[in-house]
Amino acid sequence: RVPEVFGIRVYKAFRPPESCGFCREISTGTVPRLANISPEEFSRRYAYRGGPVIVTDATTNWTAPDRFDYWFFQRLYDTHGRGPRAERCQFFPYATGFRNILEALDLPPARVRYEPGTEPWYFGWSNCDPAIVKVLREHYDRPYFLPPDSENNAIDWVFMGGPGLGAHMHVDNVRLPSWQSQLKGAKEWILAPPPECLYQCEFLSVVVQTGETIVLDTNKWYHKTNVLPGPISITVGAEYD
Repeated sequence: RVPEVFGIRVYKAFRPPESCGFCREISTGTVPRLANISPEEFSRRYAYRGGPVIVTDATTNWTAPDRFDYWFFQRLYDTHGRGPRAERCQFFPYATGFRNILEALDLPPARVRYEPGTEPWYFGWSNCDPAIVKVLREHYDRPYFLPPDSENNAIDWVFMGGPGLGAHMHVDNVRLPSWQSQLKGAKEWILAPPPECLYQCEFLSVVVQTGETIVLDTNKWYHKTNVLPGPISITVGAEYD
């Protein structure tokens, strides 16, 4: 059984304690919302402080918001991803019971459309197949505000699903801070400080709307997400150094 502290499951039971400076002065009302910020200023003020930060204009020139939907991904994997590599990529079934991305992209149309009486769905996956990555990145790019000397991770993530669902409360075990762009729909992020900072830092609720990008260190912040009422949520993201 995974232990809990104040309702937060402690997955990194043996990790070194965090210094609480990254969260001590942040509240829901003070999360920065930025636009037209230079990479130099973003690097100096925000990139490596742990976040969260919302950038409102990072997807302006991307074609992904118009092109990506469930059927786009289904066609993409039918064409490029039906080999064994697709099943080796990291997959996040959450509460769906899906075993891999190929199973998740084989839903009946009625369920995809959330017709009455069908089961809701929400899942995520990483793109470890170069052929898939190549096609996806034709429709979005490295966010313009990232520091000029940073490199985007070679593996991107996609999360997709309907209202009322999302990721459970967890903390990541990745190397670097990350960004996640909301291409469709809207998603609430519930952020909690690590257990050693519970008496110094606040729980946060941050809503990321269509076209906005959230940047934070998910290795420090415990987080869960809720897809808000409206369209199916689709997000893409990656780590950066």
